[in-house]
Amino acid sequence: MSKESKSWFYLVLLSAIWGSSFILMKKAMYTSGGEEIFSDVQVASMRMLIAAGVLLPFAIRALRRIETVKEFVLLATVGFCGNFLPAFLFTYAETGISSGYAGMLNSFTPIFALVIGFVVFRERLSRIQLIGVGIGTVGVVLLMLSGRNLSATGGWGPIIAIVLATFCYAVSLNTIKYTMQKFKSFEITSLSFLIIFLPSVFIAWKHGVYEEIRTNEFAKEGLLYLFVLSIVGTAFAVIIFNKLVTISSVLFASSVTYLIPIFAVLIGLYFGEQINVNQMLSMLVVLGGIFAANYLPKWQAKRNRPV
Repeated sequence: MSKESKSWFYLVLLSAIWGSSFILMKKAMYTSGGEEIFSDVQVASMRMLIAAGVLLPFAIRALRRIETVKEFVLLATVGFCGNFLPAFLFTYAETGISSGYAGMLNSFTPIFALVIGFVVFRERLSRIQLIGVGIGTVGVVLLMLSGRNLSATGGWGPIIAIVLATFCYAVSLNTIKYTMQKFKSFEITSLSFLIIFLPSVFIAWKHGVYEEIRTNEFAKEGLLYLFVLSIVGTAFAVIIFNKLVTISSVLFASSVTYLIPIFAVLIGLYFGEQINVNQMLSMLVVLGGIFAANYLPKWQAKRNRPV
């Protein structure tokens, strides 16, 4: 499989996994009848704890790869900005907004990735790429407006939380792309989770996770969704994402957040949510933006190449 084919395969796979993560977070917090299982902080801390625990043996083996304080700081940046902080921000957000709407708001990431790459790392972008990002953004906005059944009910707090989370994602994404070429994707993932392992243990203990598991009658149901979210939606997916960043561009990797809302809406449809023609048209606009940003520059370069 060519590098380009692998990039698209990883992009679609990640979109499907992360598109389902929003409903998994919600189901880990509440039963179908609306009873609370775990709090938002408990879900976030357990998600990080389980994922870090799964990756712990690999992280210990990769520890020798950290040779300088700077490398540790960079891995800590990826761990906290790419995983730890967004986990808490998103679960907090889902106490006030729907899972589908959270998936839509997640599409701020490419905008922040573009700005940080340009300002901090002096990344050059063509006019066509900028137009593609603009088209994708318009599609995301249309998708949000057409999904009125997924509108916010928790005020501005949850929305701001997701905006902050997407900024964190963009920081992590650019850090991996421009400063961590020495490390393999699996090493970046396992070592960054190792750094956030102890903070996750402390927060889980501080917020009564272990007592909640022992006393809550719905705990087993919540834990099932948490294990799927943590192992597949976090540890496994982050490995794939880090790999995608290393074999493609930052812009292409961040495009996963354009596809996530599409999968989030489709998964919502499976669970009984409605979808209309406007949402379908908005999805096509989003896909058009991704195509314009990633394929048109290559097509133009080939066209202008001297024979």
